[in-house]
Amino acid sequence: MSSTNLTFANRDAHRAWLASQARLPAGFRVGTTRFDFTPVEAPKPARMTITLIALDRPTPDFAAVFTKNAFPGAPVIVGRQRLAEPTLGAIVVNNKISNVCAPGGVATSERICAAAGKLLELAGTQVLPSSTGVIGWTLPEPAIVGGLPQAAAALASGSILPAAEGIVTTDLYPKIRRADLGGGSIVGIAKGAGMIEPNLATMLVYILTDLAVPRAELRAMLARVVEPSFNSISIDSDTSTSDTVVVVSSGKVPCADFAAFEAALADVCRDLAEDVVRNGEGVRHVIRVAVRKAASVELARALGKAVVNAPLFKCAVAGNDANVGRLVQAIGKHVGAHAPGTDLSRLRARMGGVEIFAQGVFQLDPTKEAALTSHLRGAELYTSKPTADGIFTATVDYPPHERCVEIDIDLGSGTAEATVFGGDLTHEYVSENADYRS
Repeated sequence: MSSTNLTFANRDAHRAWLASQARLPAGFRVGTTRFDFTPVEAPKPARMTITLIALDRPTPDFAAVFTKNAFPGAPVIVGRQRLAEPTLGAIVVNNKISNVCAPGGVATSERICAAAGKLLELAGTQVLPSSTGVIGWTLPEPAIVGGLPQAAAALASGSILPAAEGIVTTDLYPKIRRADLGGGSIVGIAKGAGMIEPNLATMLVYILTDLAVPRAELRAMLARVVEPSFNSISIDSDTSTSDTVVVVSSGKVPCADFAAFEAALADVCRDLAEDVVRNGEGVRHVIRVAVRKAASVELARALGKAVVNAPLFKCAVAGNDANVGRLVQAIGKHVGAHAPGTDLSRLRARMGGVEIFAQGVFQLDPTKEAALTSHLRGAELYTSKPTADGIFTATVDYPPHERCVEIDIDLGSGTAEATVFGGDLTHEYVSENADYRS
């Protein structure tokens, strides 16, 4: 999705690039702290990070979208209420526990906001809470409140990298994207690795800008840009109870061109969305599905998601097996169930630029099969082997490249199009989620 295919030779090279993108927009500070605690529901040692994002001065110009899961986390419930507040002055984030349907969860979030607000000379209602991690457990409120002074003392205006690192859980690496525009900047960070099919996952996204965009315009822009970005990805088809995307403007730099700002915001969101997929739990191949000439954008996006969520096709990709029969099966399954009136006689499908299906039949031969296998291997992020106890783990903690398994589906029946990103289904994904709480 990036305009260039970034490649990184090692973790240090990737971290150096992150640092080069991390300069905070004017008017913001971030600070973190970490502490040990013992979850009430599972009495064994754990470690939590608290991240504060604070404005120099509260702003009326902020926007947010949240999960559509019918069991939203307490911070989402509180966050929706915050949208009615006149100003926002800070965001407080914890990892490890998501505060979803926990007894007294909303009240706990409000008390944590009040404690953070007191340290920052803000009302509790000027603080937006976010939590990510295990669903169903209760937050260690005394430990969080006790750690907030250290996070506040660490607040600094230089780099957003500490916040990007602080919000992760099972992520292999932090994610930062920026755009510089008209003397100001837009800088975003994201957390997300599993339970990802945003439907606005444990996906958290915070985008900061010093460009002055009024509240109403900012909210309209965010509603538009999330559709082709965060709402067009899926790692495992599970919509988190905690999905949150927040955009905050400090208003320090005049914005002369709202259209240019929205375009830059869309770029940041698309790049972060792809980063979330590339950093998905166990993902060894990113799959990009471009659906063209569809009857509607809704059909194009839904068909793209049907492909990236098809378990057998995802497994084939994981094994570098160009089993395109599973791809065509996934297309036919979705159309048959959800768009049965669609004429597939004009459907053409390509993988890696190689035509695999046209005029109702497969277009395969040994040369194409070899090219498809080569394409899959070229898009692989890393290889892995099981450890002595049979557990598969990732062998890298940085993205070696930004290549994708490229799939193009031309329905030949309309003018709408959409691009969806997803990942393969690997031993690592199963291992990660089989042992997530243990």
